[in-house]
Amino acid sequence: MSVNSYPSVSVVIPTYNEEDNVEAVIGSFLNSKYPNILEILVVDGESCDRTPEIVDKLAHYHYKPQIKLLNNPYRIQSIALNIGLQASRGDIFLRADAHCRYSHDYVEKCIETLLTTKASNVGGAQRFVAQEKFQAGVAVAANSFLGNGGAKYRNPQYNGYADTVFLGCLWTKTLLSLKGYSHQITNEDAELNQRLLKDDSEAIYINSQIKVWYFPRKTWKSLFRQYFNYGRGRYLTSQKHRQDWQLRGKLPFLGLSGVICWAIADLVLFSRNLYTKELFILGILCILIESLRINFKLQSKFHTEIWCGNIDAAPSFFNRWLNCAIVIPTIVVAHFSGYAYQFFRSKILRIPNY
Repeated sequence: MSVNSYPSVSVVIPTYNEEDNVEAVIGSFLNSKYPNILEILVVDGESCDRTPEIVDKLAHYHYKPQIKLLNNPYRIQSIALNIGLQASRGDIFLRADAHCRYSHDYVEKCIETLLTTKASNVGGAQRFVAQEKFQAGVAVAANSFLGNGGAKYRNPQYNGYADTVFLGCLWTKTLLSLKGYSHQITNEDAELNQRLLKDDSEAIYINSQIKVWYFPRKTWKSLFRQYFNYGRGRYLTSQKHRQDWQLRGKLPFLGLSGVICWAIADLVLFSRNLYTKELFILGILCILIESLRINFKLQSKFHTEIWCGNIDAAPSFFNRWLNCAIVIPTIVVAHFSGYAYQFFRSKILRIPNY
């Protein structure tokens, strides 16, 4: 078969300060055996590090004309994706993340799944891996219901239709017909998928053979900021799609709101003891026990499926348990805080949304 008989692909990679990752990510697509990757579009949010220099070097000094560097002055990922969409010339729009590593057949499996299913948007599971100790705690926590909310795209064994997918691969004309991604700070992928699902309940498909490994945040502060923004994005999505309950995205807000109301009631109702302190201690114990459970569950495959750093620097079981126990409440509290902040910003201050 000739190259032109395969659908052409535009790979779009939003970046910001990704000098440690961008060359490997671009390299994985350059080395792909898929014969018709038309272009690799790196949309950079005016990085302060060497990211643009590295991309430029790959494009010019190594004579790779399909690599193109685009500027994103807004530093918002959804805007970067839309800049990439407007520049895309491929039949297929394949979104990539600079925090990931991709299997050698990632592109082929994405295209194969898109062509053989009824879905409009396809992808694989978000497999968490780690090279540093705190990262390992995040990667382990992502395997717990308290850390993933039961999302199907976090299950490496899942095959089938879902409500959203990690990254995504879809026909460029489909994305253009929807006018691209919503310009919100995060959660633009889930919001896009909600629009796709309105026209087709089988619009989103997850294939376990599409393999991509995600490196989570390395510090507590960056993790908190990430999930704070996730909470903000989830609120904006819920306002655009009010007819969809989307319980998973609202659980942190609903759960912590209930806890706060309970604590306030306990303070106000002096004549009654609502056992707030006891329930708080029970909650902490539940988190510690769940962290212990998920670490025991992953013990046999931690070093083969999660840890990919220096084997001598691998965290101990105790370290993984402790970091996981820190990560789980951090995710919930940060998501709740972002959701509440965006609610206050939108409903009380009446500041226009993204």
